[in-house]
Amino acid sequence: MALMDFIKKQFIDVIEWTEDSDGTLAWRFPMADMEIQNGAVLVVRESQMAVFVNEGQVADVFGPGTHKLTTQTLPVLTNLKNWDKLFQSPFKSDVYFFSTRQQLDQKWGTPQPITIRDKDFGAVRLRAFGNYAYRITDPKAFYTEVSGTRPAYPVGDLEGQLRGLVLQNISNAIAGSGVPFLDLAANQVMFADALTKELTPVFAKLGLKVESMTVQNLSLPEELQKILDQKIGMGMVGNDMGKFMQYQTAQAIPKFAEGSGSGGGGIAGDAMGLGAGVALGQVMAQNLAAGLQGSGNAPQPHAVAAAAAPAAGVKAEDVMATLEKLGELKSKGILTQEEFDSKKAELLKKLV
Repeated sequence: MALMDFIKKQFIDVIEWTEDSDGTLAWRFPMADMEIQNGAVLVVRESQMAVFVNEGQVADVFGPGTHKLTTQTLPVLTNLKNWDKLFQSPFKSDVYFFSTRQQLDQKWGTPQPITIRDKDFGAVRLRAFGNYAYRITDPKAFYTEVSGTRPAYPVGDLEGQLRGLVLQNISNAIAGSGVPFLDLAANQVMFADALTKELTPVFAKLGLKVESMTVQNLSLPEELQKILDQKIGMGMVGNDMGKFMQYQTAQAIPKFAEGSGSGGGGIAGDAMGLGAGVALGQVMAQNLAAGLQGSGNAPQPHAVAAAAAPAAGVKAEDVMATLEKLGELKSKGILTQEEFDSKKAELLKKLV
């Protein structure tokens, strides 16, 4: 009966893994009730490594090549089995294959802005995203730390953990580089190198190696970007307050034009709008004159207050100027007689 059981057993002569699809990091050779024959052949392809595990303990590790399994090629397993001479009978052992190909285009990104310290701005919140590639370099560590005894371990099961490690180390990478945000944003390769340096020992603990890291975008939230733009504009004029006033005036022109053209008071607006426009025009004239003359002197506070004075009340000359412009618009057919009369009556009431 024992002889019949022995004959019925199946013996493995060739152990190999032909990957039929992408996305598998580790795969266990199906043993079932089969045993490995003495002198069997282990085939490990260029993009693979193989590990023998005896009763839950990692034994021998094989790189690419064709290996004949004997006590000479299985020294650790031989020691664990207490083989003192060439084994003549088949043996049982789990064999795991690991893919060492690069796992490309692994996405990472900040779902919410993260806060970092910055020597220029003190602290900023930034968004970033990109991709990276990694591979298994230490199958023993990957087996003990990640994949374990599972029949197969897919790439997708590791994706979330690795993305979390990338995000966790972004702040450390920026702080360790000592590079301010503006320089990082202008040189994303520098940021990618700093992040790779931070991740190398973390990935190594899992038996992995970061092969490449890319940063496709590094930006601030919209509200902070507006503040940065204003700071850059102020930096362009430096300490010259005259130029700063010119800069501020230039920034206000589009907003003033929108306000005067989109309100419900007609094309020319009412006298109060005209007063504000006159004040703005006078400030512009003073600042532009100062810039052209190269004086660089800022307008005095009392001059600005005087220029803005028309906004506080309505002068007859302002109303007359508005009526003249309305008359020109009527003569060109832009305003009807009824519209002109209505606006004229409205302006004249303001003088009463």
